[in-house]
Amino acid sequence: MTAVVPDAELSIETRGLSKRFGHQLAVDGVNLAVPRGSVFGFLGPNGSGKTTTIRLMLGLAAATGGSVRLLGQEMPRHLHEVLPRVGALVEGPAFYPFLSGKANLLRFDAADPYGAASTRKARVQTELERVGLSHAADKKVRAYSLGMKQRLGIANALLAPRELLVLDEPTNGLDPQGTREVRSLVRSLAADGATVFVSSHLLAEVEQICTHAAIMSAGRLVAQGTLEELRQAGQARIRVVTPDAGAAVQVLAGLGLTVNGGGGLAGARAGSVLPGNGATREGEVLFAPLPGADSGDGVEPETVVAALVAAGVRVRGFATEQASLEERFVALTGEGFDVVQ
Repeated sequence: MTAVVPDAELSIETRGLSKRFGHQLAVDGVNLAVPRGSVFGFLGPNGSGKTTTIRLMLGLAAATGGSVRLLGQEMPRHLHEVLPRVGALVEGPAFYPFLSGKANLLRFDAADPYGAASTRKARVQTELERVGLSHAADKKVRAYSLGMKQRLGIANALLAPRELLVLDEPTNGLDPQGTREVRSLVRSLAADGATVFVSSHLLAEVEQICTHAAIMSAGRLVAQGTLEELRQAGQARIRVVTPDAGAAVQVLAGLGLTVNGGGGLAGARAGSVLPGNGATREGEVLFAPLPGADSGDGVEPETVVAALVAAGVRVRGFATEQASLEERFVALTGEGFDVVQ
């Protein structure tokens, strides 16, 4: 779907990555290509294999087959060389509940053989401020909310400079303000040159912060590329606003413009399926797929408008629309996103 990126320009590369648990193939031949400097969304329904793939990438689990390269180094052979350059938050943070947030970070940093003791306190304070926890630095972690623990986990992942940051559901449990703070943090890390790999099932987060994405379904990688490439891979549609919906439907059907069971986001929200043709109507708004010229059944938008006008249909609005990322996801996986308001 996307142009081939040279190996030297990839922060993460997997080839045929697989993981089997007994008779279950949890990860099935995944070929990921994550460009350096990107904010890469790793998407899929819960249970699609996202977290298992991340664990394989980081050497937290052994692969059944395939290979992984992080920052140009083969894993897990070069695990000890690569991991100091990688920050990760996987399957939620785990801290000592009877220690404060600051004390936890100091303890974790002291266990890092690459962390300089002379700057430890300053680095811990900087990261607490960065994730908005300086006011709760001396509070025991057992009194932290889930969102605060999540932010503390991100702070822990950032205690040392990182070329690659891997975040598994980083906004889990966050309130809207915390979500905005994490979103801003991810953008700042990318602006500083880091690659940020974000696993999520939340559409809003991916569309607001990511430059690239990959979609998992039932353990398999079904699509990857830039967000624009993923959208363009879906079928375009037309949107017609008219008070003459019945007549317009007949014209669209005559042009072969039909859809099976719905017309995308607007139709899914409050639409109804008109009998006999499949075009979706929401009040005076009609949607229908628009086959491309390369399909052999291509219909130009101008042809549609001319046919509507010739039939006496009053056209109050007309537009062509590309499939949204959500529609592409549903088409590939058969499932929808959880949406954050």
